[in-house]
Amino acid sequence: MANLAIPTVDFSPFFTDSDEDGKTNAEGIIKQACSNYGFFRIVNHGIPCDLINRALKLSETFFAFPDEEKLKYSPGSGAPLPAGYNKQPENSADKNEYLLMFPPQSTFNVLPTNPPEFREVLEEMFTYFARTGELIERILNDCLGLPPNFLKEFNNDRSWDFMAALYYFPATRIENNGISEHEDGNCITFVIQDKVGGLEVKKDGEWIPVTPAEGSIVVNISDVIQVLTNNKFKSATHRAEHDIVML
Repeated sequence: MANLAIPTVDFSPFFTDSDEDGKTNAEGIIKQACSNYGFFRIVNHGIPCDLINRALKLSETFFAFPDEEKLKYSPGSGAPLPAGYNKQPENSADKNEYLLMFPPQSTFNVLPTNPPEFREVLEEMFTYFARTGELIERILNDCLGLPPNFLKEFNNDRSWDFMAALYYFPATRIENNGISEHEDGNCITFVIQDKVGGLEVKKDGEWIPVTPAEGSIVVNISDVIQVLTNNKFKSATHRAEHDIVML
């Protein structure tokens, strides 16, 4: 089991009109991955690697700031989720801090002006993620043989889509910090890892490490898709350990 790895999918065929065989092959891998793992990795996905690296670097810089600086961007009132900077309570089993945002046009956002360009990079990342999400939504729709645009119309209010930069505190001698095992309650989750790693997915009772790979994006199917497919596609149990930055 230790030699297993989540499947990798080349997304480049979806950015051309001529590679139908490539699209069919990619859809087959995704369908198999959603059925067996609930997780897969995408490469050649259209999100610039330079933008990803800038987002990771700026996130690292932000989380290294003193608390008094980060707390300037604490959540405002009225948001359905705490948009802005927040930290898990001291007594929480999950040891992390995070910066959460809704779509760039949302009035709930509380985005940092420090470090410079961080807000601009976050908004650009969100825009790319939204496009990639729409593409995966169409692919899943085809994999399931659903009527055209079924998933798009089911999930038609995208104003509550959100993105979070997370920093998990380093492990200590008495605690293996991170986030405990869980399944996501949304439709689809994207994860970008830094070089530290720490993400693991459970398959057949065993934990499979999701090794960081520069420029790739990890995709996991969440509870809504599992319910809609009557458990045909899995919302896999996963966890994160040690220190890892995810967007």
